[in-house]
Amino acid sequence: MEKKTRIIAFANNKGGSGKTTSCANIGYSLSVMGKKVLLIDGDMQLNLSLSFFTEDEVLEFATGEKNLYQAIKKQEDLSDYIVSTPYENLDLIPSSTLMSGMEYELFTKWQREFILRGCLKKIKASGEYDYILIDAPPTLGGWVMNILCASDYVIMPVEASPWGLFGVANMFEFLEDVRGINEDLELLGIAITKVDARKNYYKQTVETLRSTEGVNVFEHIIRVDSEVEWAQDDSKPILVHKKSARSAGEYMELAKEIDETWQ
Repeated sequence: MEKKTRIIAFANNKGGSGKTTSCANIGYSLSVMGKKVLLIDGDMQLNLSLSFFTEDEVLEFATGEKNLYQAIKKQEDLSDYIVSTPYENLDLIPSSTLMSGMEYELFTKWQREFILRGCLKKIKASGEYDYILIDAPPTLGGWVMNILCASDYVIMPVEASPWGLFGVANMFEFLEDVRGINEDLELLGIAITKVDARKNYYKQTVETLRSTEGVNVFEHIIRVDSEVEWAQDDSKPILVHKKSARSAGEYMELAKEIDETWQ
């Protein structure tokens, strides 16, 4: 039986939601579980790439010919742009600072909403990967539309803070617009991040999200953990940086919950 590749976008139009951190650490956790994972850095800030490679290595990717921007610009099969990370079962397509011009690049293209989908077609059909996880930038423009049109599912990380819910309604509306083009797109769930359980607004955030009709909120939450920042500074997933860190276990449990969707 041919292996099915599931493409999941991590998206939220609000910055600081833990989107990239979640994409990186869930991706790594899935790879530890024996799943073959391809990560795609869709953000000009390069943070997903920096989660696995040093700054010098990432800048080399970003200024060279083997990055996502070059592939989209040339509308080429993404297979030739894959970089092996230092970890088993985990590959990456790095980003470029030139992604800031992606909206302009897409504007003149025929069927521009489907360019990324076309570039991923061969990889998805091969069934080589169990998961392709895409880190989307914190915007609601044509490039994020492209990412969502290439995806089967969306995971929306939401910060458990007074500002965390800001923009969620806009994101829901945007997803509805995308479904007009990619009708199979599903919101897999909301992942609650940066939780400080001592604060009342955490409970309010959870209650508000769980009361939203038709929206799945993942049971496993991610608490505030300073080790995450140290891991990022070290260009490593939290599980590699410090296996005993609280967030390392939380991301692993969240990854299991996501994977169990299809069990």
